[in-house]
Amino acid sequence: MTERLNIRRVAGALGAEISGVDLSQALSDETVAAIRAALTQHQVIFFRDQDLTPAQQVAFGRRFGPLNIHPYVSGMAGQPEVMEIIKEPSDKINFGGGWHSDMSFLETPAIGSILYAVELPEWGGDTLFASQAAAFDALSPGLQATLEGLNAVHSASREYSAQGHSAQKRGSMKVAEADGYVGEYVHPMVLVHPETGRKALYVNPAFTLRIDGWKTRESKALLDYLFEHSRYEAFTCRFSWRPGSVAFWDNRSVWHFALNDYPGQRRHMRRVTVDPWPKAQAVAAE
Repeated sequence: MTERLNIRRVAGALGAEISGVDLSQALSDETVAAIRAALTQHQVIFFRDQDLTPAQQVAFGRRFGPLNIHPYVSGMAGQPEVMEIIKEPSDKINFGGGWHSDMSFLETPAIGSILYAVELPEWGGDTLFASQAAAFDALSPGLQATLEGLNAVHSASREYSAQGHSAQKRGSMKVAEADGYVGEYVHPMVLVHPETGRKALYVNPAFTLRIDGWKTRESKALLDYLFEHSRYEAFTCRFSWRPGSVAFWDNRSVWHFALNDYPGQRRHMRRVTVDPWPKAQAVAAE
Protein backbone atom coordinates (compact mmCIF):
# COMPACT_ATOMS: atom_id res chain seq x y z
CA MET A 1 0.00 0.00 0.00
CA THR A 2 1.28 3.47 -0.91
CA GLU A 3 0.42 6.18 1.61
CA ARG A 4 -0.68 9.62 0.49
CA LEU A 5 1.82 12.03 2.05
CA ASN A 6 0.91 15.57 2.99
CA ILE A 7 4.00 17.81 2.97
CA ARG A 8 4.00 21.30 4.49
CA ARG A 9 7.06 23.55 4.45
CA VAL A 10 7.94 25.09 7.80
CA ALA A 11 10.59 27.69 6.86
CA GLY A 12 12.12 29.35 3.85
CA ALA A 13 15.59 27.80 3.96
CA LEU A 14 14.78 24.23 4.98
CA GLY A 15 12.30 22.00 6.76
CA ALA A 16 8.97 20.34 6.05
CA GLU A 17 6.42 18.47 8.14
CA ILE A 18 4.97 15.27 6.69
CA SER A 19 1.67 13.71 7.70
CA GLY A 20 -0.36 10.80 6.40
CA VAL A 21 2.15 8.03 7.15
CA ASP A 22 2.67 5.58 10.03
CA LEU A 23 6.41 4.96 10.30
CA SER A 24 5.89 1.88 12.47
CA GLN A 25 4.45 -0.03 9.52
CA ALA A 26 6.18 -1.75 6.61
CA LEU A 27 6.25 1.01 4.00
CA SER A 28 5.98 0.49 0.26
CA ASP A 29 8.94 1.27 -1.94
CA GLU A 30 6.95 4.15 -3.42
CA THR A 31 6.35 5.68 0.02
CA VAL A 32 10.01 5.34 0.97
CA ALA A 33 10.99 6.98 -2.32
CA ALA A 34 8.59 9.86 -1.62
CA ILE A 35 10.04 10.36 1.88
CA ARG A 36 13.54 10.27 0.45
CA ALA A 37 12.60 12.85 -2.19
CA ALA A 38 11.14 15.10 0.51
CA LEU A 39 14.33 14.76 2.57
CA THR A 40 16.59 15.72 -0.31
CA GLN A 41 14.36 18.66 -1.26
CA HIS A 42 13.72 20.04 2.23
CA GLN A 43 16.93 18.79 3.97
CA VAL A 44 15.13 18.06 7.25
CA ILE A 45 11.66 16.52 7.55
CA PHE A 46 9.41 16.11 10.58
CA PHE A 47 6.69 13.65 11.53
CA ARG A 48 4.20 13.91 14.41
CA ASP A 49 2.24 11.40 16.49
CA GLN A 50 4.37 8.34 15.75
CA ASP A 51 4.59 5.32 18.07
CA LEU A 52 7.90 3.57 17.40
CA THR A 53 9.62 0.75 19.24
CA PRO A 54 13.41 0.71 18.89
CA ALA A 55 13.09 -2.21 16.44
CA GLN A 56 10.59 -0.26 14.32
CA GLN A 57 12.83 2.78 14.26
CA VAL A 58 15.70 0.56 13.13
CA ALA A 59 13.53 -0.99 10.41
CA PHE A 60 12.51 2.46 9.13
CA GLY A 61 16.10 3.71 9.13
CA ARG A 62 17.35 0.68 7.23
CA ARG A 63 15.10 1.55 4.30
CA PHE A 64 17.47 4.45 3.61
CA GLY A 65 20.85 2.79 4.19
CA PRO A 66 22.90 0.68 6.60
CA LEU A 67 22.85 1.97 10.16
CA ASN A 68 25.85 3.36 11.98
CA ILE A 69 27.06 2.13 15.37
CA HIS A 70 28.52 5.13 17.17
CA PRO A 71 32.21 4.66 18.08
CA TYR A 72 31.98 6.58 21.38
CA VAL A 73 28.38 6.31 22.61
CA SER A 74 27.03 2.94 23.76
CA GLY A 75 23.85 1.83 22.01
CA MET A 76 20.91 0.00 23.52
CA ALA A 77 21.52 -3.53 24.79
CA GLY A 78 20.68 -5.87 21.94
CA GLN A 79 20.07 -2.90 19.62
CA PRO A 80 23.48 -1.25 19.20
CA GLU A 81 22.34 0.91 16.28
CA VAL A 82 19.95 2.78 18.61
CA MET A 83 21.52 5.60 20.61
CA GLU A 84 19.53 6.72 23.62
CA ILE A 85 20.11 10.44 24.16
CA ILE A 86 19.04 11.18 27.72
CA LYS A 87 19.46 14.22 29.92
CA GLU A 88 18.50 13.52 33.51
CA PRO A 89 17.24 16.33 35.78
CA SER A 90 20.60 16.28 37.57
CA ASP A 91 22.66 16.60 34.36
CA LYS A 92 24.00 20.06 33.58
CA ILE A 93 25.28 19.41 30.05
CA ASN A 94 23.19 17.97 27.25
CA PHE A 95 24.33 15.85 24.29
CA GLY A 96 24.43 17.64 20.95
CA GLY A 97 24.42 21.08 22.53
CA GLY A 98 26.38 22.90 19.84
CA TRP A 99 26.21 23.37 16.09
CA HIS A 100 27.49 20.27 14.28
CA SER A 101 26.95 17.71 11.53
CA ASP A 102 26.71 14.15 12.84
CA MET A 103 29.67 11.86 12.24
CA SER A 104 31.73 14.15 10.00
CA PHE A 105 34.72 12.89 12.02
CA LEU A 106 34.54 9.48 10.29
CA GLU A 107 36.29 8.45 7.09
CA THR A 108 32.85 7.81 5.56
CA PRO A 109 30.43 10.24 7.24
CA ALA A 110 26.78 9.46 7.86
CA ILE A 111 24.21 10.71 5.38
CA GLY A 112 21.26 11.14 7.74
CA SER A 113 20.01 10.97 11.32
CA ILE A 114 16.55 9.95 12.55
CA LEU A 115 15.63 11.22 16.03
CA TYR A 116 12.51 10.07 17.90
CA ALA A 117 11.08 11.77 21.00
CA VAL A 118 10.27 9.43 23.91
CA GLU A 119 10.02 11.80 26.89
CA LEU A 120 10.21 15.59 26.87
CA PRO A 121 10.51 18.40 29.39
CA GLU A 122 7.47 20.50 30.16
CA TRP A 123 9.11 23.34 28.26
CA GLY A 124 12.30 23.85 26.27
CA GLY A 125 14.40 21.27 24.50
CA ASP A 126 13.79 22.42 20.91
CA THR A 127 16.28 21.61 18.14
CA LEU A 128 17.63 24.16 15.67
CA PHE A 129 18.61 23.23 12.11
CA ALA A 130 20.71 25.26 9.65
CA SER A 131 20.90 24.74 5.90
CA GLN A 132 24.48 24.62 4.72
CA ALA A 133 23.22 24.69 1.15
CA ALA A 134 21.59 28.06 1.81
CA ALA A 135 24.78 29.15 3.56
CA PHE A 136 26.85 28.27 0.48
CA ASP A 137 24.40 29.96 -1.89
CA ALA A 138 24.71 33.22 0.07
CA LEU A 139 28.49 33.46 -0.33
CA SER A 140 30.12 35.57 -3.04
CA PRO A 141 31.06 33.74 -6.26
CA GLY A 142 34.72 34.40 -5.49
CA LEU A 143 34.60 32.78 -2.07
CA GLN A 144 32.50 29.93 -3.41
CA ALA A 145 35.16 29.20 -6.04
CA THR A 146 37.93 29.39 -3.45
CA LEU A 147 36.20 26.98 -1.06
CA GLU A 148 35.46 24.50 -3.85
CA GLY A 149 39.20 24.02 -4.22
CA LEU A 150 39.80 23.31 -0.53
CA ASN A 151 39.47 20.35 1.81
CA ALA A 152 39.19 20.36 5.61
CA VAL A 153 40.41 18.00 8.33
CA HIS A 154 37.76 16.52 10.63
CA SER A 155 38.29 14.58 13.85
CA ALA A 156 36.52 13.57 17.06
CA SER A 157 39.67 14.41 19.01
CA ARG A 158 38.47 17.77 20.34
CA GLU A 159 34.76 17.13 20.92
CA TYR A 160 35.30 13.70 22.53
CA SER A 161 38.43 14.58 24.49
CA ALA A 162 38.29 14.72 28.29
CA GLN A 163 37.33 18.41 28.08
CA GLY A 164 35.04 18.06 25.07
CA HIS A 165 31.33 18.78 25.28
CA SER A 166 30.22 15.39 23.94
CA ALA A 167 32.42 13.35 26.31
CA GLN A 168 31.10 14.90 29.51
CA LYS A 169 29.60 12.48 32.03
CA ARG A 170 25.83 12.12 32.04
CA GLY A 171 23.59 10.13 34.34
CA SER A 172 22.06 7.77 31.77
CA MET A 173 24.52 7.77 28.85
CA LYS A 174 27.79 5.89 28.47
CA VAL A 175 30.13 8.06 26.44
CA ALA A 176 33.78 7.13 25.91
CA GLU A 177 36.56 9.67 25.57
CA ALA A 178 38.46 9.64 22.29
CA ASP A 179 41.94 8.23 22.66
CA GLY A 180 45.09 9.12 20.75
CA TYR A 181 44.18 6.89 17.81
CA VAL A 182 40.94 8.63 16.94
CA GLY A 183 42.17 9.64 13.49
CA GLU A 184 41.82 12.64 11.21
CA TYR A 185 39.91 12.52 7.94
CA VAL A 186 39.86 14.92 5.03
CA HIS A 187 36.60 15.95 3.37
CA PRO A 188 35.81 18.60 0.75
CA MET A 189 34.78 21.94 2.21
CA VAL A 190 31.97 22.03 -0.34
CA LEU A 191 29.91 18.89 -0.90
CA VAL A 192 27.88 18.32 -4.03
CA HIS A 193 24.73 16.45 -3.04
CA PRO A 194 24.70 13.14 -4.96
CA GLU A 195 20.93 13.24 -5.52
CA THR A 196 20.18 16.92 -6.13
CA GLY A 197 23.51 18.29 -7.34
CA ARG A 198 23.13 21.22 -4.94
CA LYS A 199 26.31 22.45 -3.26
CA ALA A 200 26.62 22.89 0.51
CA LEU A 201 29.32 23.92 2.94
CA TYR A 202 30.80 20.95 4.79
CA VAL A 203 32.62 22.26 7.84
CA ASN A 204 31.33 22.50 11.41
CA PRO A 205 32.57 23.91 14.74
CA ALA A 206 32.53 20.58 16.59
CA PHE A 207 34.62 18.39 14.32
CA THR A 208 36.48 20.54 11.76
CA LEU A 209 40.04 21.15 12.98
CA ARG A 210 41.70 23.04 10.14
CA ILE A 211 41.90 23.45 6.39
CA ASP A 212 43.94 20.69 4.81
CA GLY A 213 47.47 21.83 4.02
CA TRP A 214 47.10 24.94 6.19
CA LYS A 215 48.31 25.51 9.72
CA THR A 216 45.64 25.68 12.43
CA ARG A 217 46.40 29.37 12.98
CA GLU A 218 46.10 30.09 9.26
CA SER A 219 42.79 28.24 9.08
CA LYS A 220 41.18 29.93 12.04
CA ALA A 221 40.08 33.19 10.45
CA LEU A 222 38.37 31.61 7.47
CA LEU A 223 36.76 28.79 9.48
CA ASP A 224 35.54 31.22 12.15
CA TYR A 225 33.96 33.36 9.43
CA LEU A 226 32.22 30.34 7.91
CA PHE A 227 31.00 29.08 11.29
CA GLU A 228 29.48 32.48 12.05
CA HIS A 229 27.98 32.84 8.57
CA SER A 230 26.51 29.33 8.50
CA ARG A 231 24.23 29.80 11.49
CA TYR A 232 22.66 33.04 10.27
CA GLU A 233 18.98 33.05 11.28
CA ALA A 234 17.66 33.14 7.71
CA PHE A 235 19.30 29.74 7.05
CA THR A 236 17.58 28.05 10.01
CA CYS A 237 14.39 26.45 11.23
CA ARG A 238 13.35 25.42 14.74
CA PHE A 239 11.48 22.27 15.77
CA SER A 240 9.39 22.06 18.93
CA TRP A 241 9.13 18.45 19.98
CA ARG A 242 6.16 16.50 21.27
CA PRO A 243 6.22 12.86 22.40
CA GLY A 244 6.13 10.73 19.27
CA SER A 245 7.71 13.37 17.04
CA VAL A 246 10.41 12.34 14.55
CA ALA A 247 13.03 14.47 12.81
CA PHE A 248 15.03 13.10 9.86
CA TRP A 249 17.83 15.34 8.62
CA ASP A 250 20.44 15.18 5.89
CA ASN A 251 23.90 15.47 7.46
CA ARG A 252 25.42 16.31 4.08
CA SER A 253 23.77 19.72 4.07
CA VAL A 254 22.42 20.41 7.57
CA TRP A 255 23.80 21.45 10.93
CA HIS A 256 21.75 20.98 14.09
CA PHE A 257 21.85 22.22 17.68
CA ALA A 258 19.97 20.69 20.64
CA LEU A 259 19.01 23.51 23.00
CA ASN A 260 19.82 23.02 26.68
CA ASP A 261 17.17 25.31 28.16
CA TYR A 262 15.21 22.99 30.46
CA PRO A 263 17.18 22.73 33.74
CA GLY A 264 15.97 20.15 36.24
CA GLN A 265 13.85 18.26 33.69
CA ARG A 266 14.27 14.97 31.83
CA ARG A 267 14.57 14.61 28.05
CA HIS A 268 14.78 11.18 26.38
CA MET A 269 15.31 10.74 22.65
CA ARG A 270 16.32 7.78 20.46
CA ARG A 271 18.50 8.17 17.39
CA VAL A 272 19.52 5.96 14.52
CA THR A 273 22.08 7.20 12.03
CA VAL A 274 22.08 6.22 8.36
CA ASP A 275 25.32 5.50 6.52
CA PRO A 276 25.72 5.55 2.72
CA TRP A 277 24.94 2.39 0.80
CA PRO A 278 28.00 0.54 -0.50
CA LYS A 279 28.54 1.65 -4.09
CA ALA A 280 27.10 -1.49 -5.73
CA GLN A 281 23.94 -1.27 -3.61
CA ALA A 282 23.64 2.47 -4.18
CA VAL A 283 23.51 1.92 -7.94
CA ALA A 284 20.89 -0.80 -7.49
CA ALA A 285 18.78 1.46 -5.25
CA GLU A 286 18.59 4.27 -7.82
